[in-house]
Amino acid sequence: MKKRLSWLLVIPMSLLLLISTLPGTTFAKDWDMNYSNYRQVATGLDGMVATAHPLASKVGADVLAKGGNAIDAAVAIQFALNVTEPMMSGIGGGGFLMYYDAKTNETQIVNSRERAPAGATPDMFLNEKGEPIPFQERVTGGNSVGVPGTLKGLEEALSNWGTLPMEELIEPAIELARDGFLVDSVLAKAIEDHKDILAFKEAGNIFVPNGKPLREGDLLVQKNLANTFELIKLQGTDVFYKGEIAEAIAKAVQQYGGTMTAEDLSSYAITMDKPIWGDYKDYQIASMPPPSSGGVFLLQMLGILDGFDLSQYDVKSWQKYHLLAETMHLAYADRATYAGDPDFVDVPLKGLLHPDYIQQRRNLISLETMMKKPEAGNPWDYENKKVETANITQPTDNKLGETTHYSVTDQWGNVVSNTTTIEQLFGSGIMVPEYGIILNNELTDFDAVPGGANQVEPNKRPLSSMTPTIVFKDGKPVLSVGSPGGPTIITSVLQTILHSIEYDMELKAAVEEPRIYTNSTASYRYENGIPEEAMNHLRMLGHQFGEKHTTIGNVQSIFIDQKEGTYKGVADSSRNGAAIGITK
Repeated sequence: MKKRLSWLLVIPMSLLLLISTLPGTTFAKDWDMNYSNYRQVATGLDGMVATAHPLASKVGADVLAKGGNAIDAAVAIQFALNVTEPMMSGIGGGGFLMYYDAKTNETQIVNSRERAPAGATPDMFLNEKGEPIPFQERVTGGNSVGVPGTLKGLEEALSNWGTLPMEELIEPAIELARDGFLVDSVLAKAIEDHKDILAFKEAGNIFVPNGKPLREGDLLVQKNLANTFELIKLQGTDVFYKGEIAEAIAKAVQQYGGTMTAEDLSSYAITMDKPIWGDYKDYQIASMPPPSSGGVFLLQMLGILDGFDLSQYDVKSWQKYHLLAETMHLAYADRATYAGDPDFVDVPLKGLLHPDYIQQRRNLISLETMMKKPEAGNPWDYENKKVETANITQPTDNKLGETTHYSVTDQWGNVVSNTTTIEQLFGSGIMVPEYGIILNNELTDFDAVPGGANQVEPNKRPLSSMTPTIVFKDGKPVLSVGSPGGPTIITSVLQTILHSIEYDMELKAAVEEPRIYTNSTASYRYENGIPEEAMNHLRMLGHQFGEKHTTIGNVQSIFIDQKEGTYKGVADSSRNGAAIGITK
């Protein structure tokens, strides 16, 4: 393949408008790049998309309008998000796609989680002294890169349930990458915040040209990525996993000290999984099983909270936040001890969700006091097994990852809930030269210190928190929900479901209601809008909520009104997402 140049255009808006009127200009003729024209809430009779970027939402809505189904739209959306949210997800990463098939009434999962290469070792994140390498060093090295699964997952989903060819669904992304789109505020901030990491790597030519980060309103053109998508369009996924792209990925990873080889890519395999199911009130919850911790601990927290009649307390009351925080502490203590890739370790799913175990955990919570040292329980007691589980102290310098989630429904009642990622913003920061692919740093989701359920091992999938979820009532889907945010994902999905079901809130209100997150008595986050009176009471009890609020997650959700036959889509205001409904 001929050597390509990295391309970037940064054009003032006045000149851009002039150029776009010239004969022969191909710039974004079909794209409305005034992002304020898109809406965060939409309704439709024949389909709905909700994504974190309006252009990706438009791509998915166009597929639905032309007769494609939810899987077709989801595939096209993922390619488009690779272009418009390059810091969040793409073919250099992996994810979990949950699909409800209205015809068969079955719910299945395409698991395209990244895997460790064959050369990975349990101690690869330790230095010569046997101490954990600092997180910021781990995430930018070649050892952080897992074998990507997204493209293989899209291919599998399309093969099983899609109706349109991949070469057609990838075309809008090719156009966006080749002709460009206007950088929005979310991407601009991500580039600014990560300019130092990006500047000294291939990605710097694209996002930080001449040392100057792209700003909101600049035109971002990704010619190399467009050419890569063209290769996939013409040659299929084999060019990525067995052809020239595989060779280029392996070379790039090795350049930064990793062990990945082309053989690791050619041997990559997705799995087809069944959801983990649980009940809350009179609803049935389908969520993600291990190697994600999302589903089991979402269901565990719902189970604990189901015994407190939470809605007797105001949605902004200190009682609600206290019960949430204590429940989170118990669940995350279990998560740290028992969760991992089920192909490598036994995960006590039955015990973790056993009604008696959940009652035992619930009994530890009191409105009068805060648990000082919440610890993992022993769910093995409820599986008639005696298993010694190592509980190894891990470093606490990890930063929360980011990703993206989108939800899709179609005119036939099919539903997609898909969470997809490259882990940290811009992943490892490693861009494959000449191909424009940003590679994940997903292997930092493994424990740095070996010996536990989530230690590094060859071909193993790192523990995840991604929680694509579909809520059912009377056997029919009524809500698709998911979020980015690393370990906060589980709590964002939890609180959206609680606000929707327990507090009977309209979906937009349920998504926007301020959220909290805490995974231990030393780590707390909360969003703007929680009354200071409630915060002060929580601090008095011992909760270490700080003085500054932050943003937690970015929920993309669809409410399915089975009685009226309508869809309502909601995009979280924490990004510039859009919901677009289809009514024919």
